Amino acid sequence: MSARLIVERPGLFDTVQDRGRIGFQELGMPTAGAMDRIALALANALAGNPAEANAAALEMGVLGPTLVVEAESVRIGLVGPIEAALTANDGTAPRPLPSDRSHTLSRGQRLKLGAIEGVSTAYLAVEGGIAVPAFMGSRSTYTRAGLGGLEGRKLKEADALPLAREAASARAELALAAPFDYGRGPIRVVPGPQADHFTESGHATFTGSEYVVSKEADRMGIRFEGPKIEHSALGPDIVSDGIAQGAIQVPAAGLPIALLADRQTVGGYSKIATIASADLPRTCRLLPGMRVRFVAISVAEAEALRRDQERRLAAAIAGLKPTRPEGGIDLKALYEENLIDGVVL
Repeated sequence: MSARLIVERPGLFDTVQDRGRIGFQELGMPTAGAMDRIALALANALAGNPAEANAAALEMGVLGPTLVVEAESVRIGLVGPIEAALTANDGTAPRPLPSDRSHTLSRGQRLKLGAIEGVSTAYLAVEGGIAVPAFMGSRSTYTRAGLGGLEGRKLKEADALPLAREAASARAELALAAPFDYGRGPIRVVPGPQADHFTESGHATFTGSEYVVSKEADRMGIRFEGPKIEHSALGPDIVSDGIAQGAIQVPAAGLPIALLADRQTVGGYSKIATIASADLPRTCRLLPGMRVRFVAISVAEAEALRRDQERRLAAAIAGLKPTRPEGGIDLKALYEENLIDGVVL
């Protein structure tokens, strides 16, 4: 295998991620995996990777890298509000590449990915996937233990990302019909599992106050700043138990911490609530300084939200549209237009 993407300049925190290392938490192995599973799914669909392949893609945090193509050609699926420009190897000026669509790059071209606007992550998938070795059933990077991905770490200068395909398939490029709706308003949470470790006033503070994302926000978790949450006489500590993604623990300091993809598998702080899985992707996109509120919902409501989100995601993938060829005419779109109207004979 010789097809590669060469890292000319790394971004702020670029790691290889798929859907994660599922089924090993009892052994103390965190799941890792994409922070934003929706963007990963859309990027892979644009690149032409079926969902069952669980293809590994590049997760970019805050600022993307510059990559040089060392392959006959490669198709990418780019998702998220990220600046992108492509420089050809013929000396012409860089041209911007829109996001939320696929593009085919050729040997020697340089893809410069810049700042991500308004959220923390964006994704770049490649047709066939990034061909790093799988570890415990996943190609996801878990940097805290140096496992998975490319040598278990974020990308650095001169890295070579191996590609599964030597060349892109022959087909039209695809684009999202519309940006995916992640939802808005308060982040929805299911109370517990240690709800009795908090007073009634503590619960009211949690759901009735505004919290700010602190600078301590990464793939492991987000610390929030705001009013302190009061514990009951049971106190903040528990006998250590398992931690689900999205669990919100409240240590003795009284401030909530949302635990995310690279969280520890067990912990000894009481958890006031767990973020509904439908709201996890938008929680993972939060940036320091952003303000959030939390609202309690039932398990049944959380399950209904997730089912609805999965339906909308499937519809978005089914609705991917061919894009107009560069410099050419989209004959299919032209034939579908009513070019003559209002004529009276």
